[in-house]
Amino acid sequence: MVCACKTKMEDKFMISMRIRELRKQAKLSQEMMAEKIGVSRQAITKWETGLGVPDIENLVAIADLFKLSLDELMGRDIEHETLAKDYLYESVTEYDIDGKKDFDISFMGANKLMLYAYEGEKVKVILLSDTISDIQNELKTKIDDIKWKIDIDIKRVGILSETVAKNELTIKILIPQLYMGEVELNGNTNILELKNLELDNIEFGGKSKEITLENIKSHIEIDTNEDAKLYVKNVEGALDINQLSATSKLYISSTDEFGFVTKGVLNKVLCKQDMLNIKEVSEEPKLVIELNGIKSELSICHMEDSML
Repeated sequence: MVCACKTKMEDKFMISMRIRELRKQAKLSQEMMAEKIGVSRQAITKWETGLGVPDIENLVAIADLFKLSLDELMGRDIEHETLAKDYLYESVTEYDIDGKKDFDISFMGANKLMLYAYEGEKVKVILLSDTISDIQNELKTKIDDIKWKIDIDIKRVGILSETVAKNELTIKILIPQLYMGEVELNGNTNILELKNLELDNIEFGGKSKEITLENIKSHIEIDTNEDAKLYVKNVEGALDINQLSATSKLYISSTDEFGFVTKGVLNKVLCKQDMLNIKEVSEEPKLVIELNGIKSELSICHMEDSML
């Protein structure tokens, strides 16, 4: 009975925080929001202070106002819930956060690592596998909150080998967008997926054969000496690729404009001649791609070419 009441109170607090954050992000006063959804300013005040909860009709109106689904408004991670159903075993670590932080994330190795921002209040680290039945004891997630920075360290602590982890482990990390500062990510994974991120800087150091960057606004640094395939869609800012004696391919959406620059020693960038979305760096394109390092080659193609 006590647990049930606590859950309801937490849900009520989360809804109130969510409404206030969305309103402030949209730069609306309580009066302006009330007028748009057809309620009184006092109703908005009650919802934001937790003294009242919107009924379903008002929840729909709020979701429509901010162009969200009801699940997104309530802070539910539907994508995770769907993803978890695809795996037999799961381990979830959550940590409450109440202010903007930088993140230093380290992991020993995985088949796939996903890092997303979401509209919630907690940092979530989700470990998934079809074969690691004792996943909660074989792997441990340690989260240290040190003033302005959060360290996340995912380690093997049982008899699980690195080879098995690289073949059978999927890691998904969710960070509240509202509290996301800079991110540094270190480890080895076959597949790296970074999505829905808006932050000053994100850096990946390690090995990955396949890297997906989607819906990101940031300065992105990829430090890897492994030949890699990069898939880039709706990315704004700068993408620095630092490699040593590597040959990589970058596939970019044909609707995304970009420019590129080559630095370092004996590096080369190759682009298909029919790419109409290339701009000079001086024209300040949406995305500037920079190849750095030594004796490396980067081929840039349209995303459609990766399907051939």
